[in-house]
Amino acid sequence: MLERLAPDGRLLGIDCDAEALRLAEERLRDFRGLFELVHGSFRDLAEHAARLGAGGADGVLLDLGVSSYQLESPRGFSFAVEGPLDMRMDPSRGRTARQLIERASAVELERILREYGEERYARRIARAIVERKRELRTTRDLASLVERVVPRREQRLHPATRTFQALRIAANDELGALQEALTTLPEWLAPGGRVGVISFHSLEDRIVKRTFREHAAAGVVEVVTRKPVRPSAAEVAANYRSRSGRLRVAQRLREEKGSGTFCRPRPSRC
Repeated sequence: MLERLAPDGRLLGIDCDAEALRLAEERLRDFRGLFELVHGSFRDLAEHAARLGAGGADGVLLDLGVSSYQLESPRGFSFAVEGPLDMRMDPSRGRTARQLIERASAVELERILREYGEERYARRIARAIVERKRELRTTRDLASLVERVVPRREQRLHPATRTFQALRIAANDELGALQEALTTLPEWLAPGGRVGVISFHSLEDRIVKRTFREHAAAGVVEVVTRKPVRPSAAEVAANYRSRSGRLRVAQRLREEKGSGTFCRPRPSRC
């Protein structure tokens, strides 16, 4: 992106994980002066885009979910790595997955597992978690509990996969953040600008699809991708974790319904 934006463009990078920003700063050191990195959430895109000046951004890319770096870190995102039941993308704020488990009732946990994990055995898992919650301190504790109460359905999918996904989404309010960000699209996307969203499961993709359609019906955007763009076989071979990625793109109209307002060309800002 920076190579294509240089020399007049400007890139604003937002992440709620301070460690990810540190790694990005190091990786992009050859482009200093062309970008700014901000510790924050994309749910506040309207506020962050104000840094770019009036009109908003010409291009926005939302890359949802957790990164490979996070999955491989001992912060509770994956049952494959032993660590505390934290799961917060921003370790400096919010409640951990363990705190969520300690305070939630069986009914609330069942809702979280069913809604965010699309877990078939949500009730059984929720009851087991509530009964043994004082013993659940690490990723291994939780994964072992789920393994004991849930039959192994799919050979390639660990029984705890959907439980970990659901608790992570709940701990970070990921779907709420996505909905809030896309709802405020007219506040941060410049006329003629494009927004692309890469989602990794059906819950996220449904929110993106529905919100883009609502903005299109209101005459704010045109949906560029009628169907989500999926990774090629070559990309999946090079990066197996990309296999579930879905990209949807929308472009803000230069003239909105009934406004008669056109945007003027200006330097690109992403």
